Amino acid sequence: MAETEKGEKGGKGVNVSAGKLAINMQKRLTRAQEKVMQKLGKADETRDTAFEEGVSNFNKQMVEGAKLQKDLKAYLLAVKTMHEASKRLQDCLAEMYEPDWFGKEEVDSIAEDTDMLWIDFHQKLVDSAIINLDSYMAQFPEIKNRIAKRDRKLVDFDSARHHVASLQKGKKKDEVKIAKPVTILEKAAPGWAQGMIAAHQVAQTNLSRNQAEEELGRAQKVFEELNVELQDELPTLWNSRVGLYVTTFQSMAGVTEKFHKEMGKLSQNLNDVMGKLEDQRNIKKDSKTPAKSEAASNHNTESDTIPKSPPKSRRPSGPPVPRPPRPSPSREMPPPQDNTPDLFGDAASVPMPTPSPTPEVTVTAPSPNAVTNGASDSGDLPPGVLYKVKALHDYAATDGDELEMKSGEVVFVVPFDAPDEQDEGWLLGVKESHWLANKNLSARGVFPENFTQRC
Repeated sequence: MAETEKGEKGGKGVNVSAGKLAINMQKRLTRAQEKVMQKLGKADETRDTAFEEGVSNFNKQMVEGAKLQKDLKAYLLAVKTMHEASKRLQDCLAEMYEPDWFGKEEVDSIAEDTDMLWIDFHQKLVDSAIINLDSYMAQFPEIKNRIAKRDRKLVDFDSARHHVASLQKGKKKDEVKIAKPVTILEKAAPGWAQGMIAAHQVAQTNLSRNQAEEELGRAQKVFEELNVELQDELPTLWNSRVGLYVTTFQSMAGVTEKFHKEMGKLSQNLNDVMGKLEDQRNIKKDSKTPAKSEAASNHNTESDTIPKSPPKSRRPSGPPVPRPPRPSPSREMPPPQDNTPDLFGDAASVPMPTPSPTPEVTVTAPSPNAVTNGASDSGDLPPGVLYKVKALHDYAATDGDELEMKSGEVVFVVPFDAPDEQDEGWLLGVKESHWLANKNLSARGVFPENFTQRC
């Protein structure tokens, strides 16, 4: 029984599928026949100029949207490619950058920030442009299918309309044929049966005409429903393209502007680091060959070239003119009035003492005032300070034992704890600002002498 029921159901399914296939084939044949008749001019075609214009705008809008979608995706691909190229370039710089060069950490940080900025830029472009455009383009296939269906239903409507018209035209001919029965029927049928035969023929004709009218009504209803919906949607869709273009390109412009602004800051930071690295290279070069330094013209006017740092025993010398006699460390210091030169007398009459060949000088409490260039403010120097100098140029410290200076800063020069540690052309000092704030000389550092001038 079960197998029999399954067989029956299977047979019904096959019959239903075959029936639908036959109906679809009949519709296709009818539509093809109707289109041929319309093209040959033997059947009129229903036309809607406003709707056809809407369909033309729809097709144009769909093509433009597809092109914009394609070009925008190509732009995003280019952004991603540029990101990868930028990342490789930054990685190359980070690998080549020596650890002891100035700004190593800054270079690594700039590379990381640049990579994150590219990632954020790409993602914001996707969120603000691609997603909206994809949603916009997703509605076109469904509307396109409905337009095609509406065109098919219009052909069905025209075919049903023509069929009804042909039946109405043939009504009179049928009535004439029914009024004059066939001779065979007249001869074979009795007189009372001829009326029944005529009535049957009229009924068959009326049934065929009624069916055609019902089919026309159904075709017209389906067509008008689709036609009304599309007539409302197509103009709305056509106008929506302006809003999409405005939103898409405004978002892209804003994201791009912010990206380039942030990228400009990172580029400026990298440029500053490279500039300081170049300064560091020049400073090291100048420290090795001070005689070739460009800062020689701004140094102490006592020499035309950058002087080398003198031995420690020669550092506590007096002002250039007049140069007072320098007491020997082994004898007592004379009274202050004997060491003060006559500034209003003949400077040429003051003898210039020969520097002592003694390599070291033990600095005692009164010695700072005796080695301070003979300036009028020598009494203001802290104990243990030889003299003070003024920075002519900025100096960026490159090692931990160096003193970083800004142009115009005043530095107290102090003696080295071990004279052998002093390099030629370098001094040891403490910033005047540190002494005024802390009243100690602990924050010491070495600096190139040719960057300063005695004050």
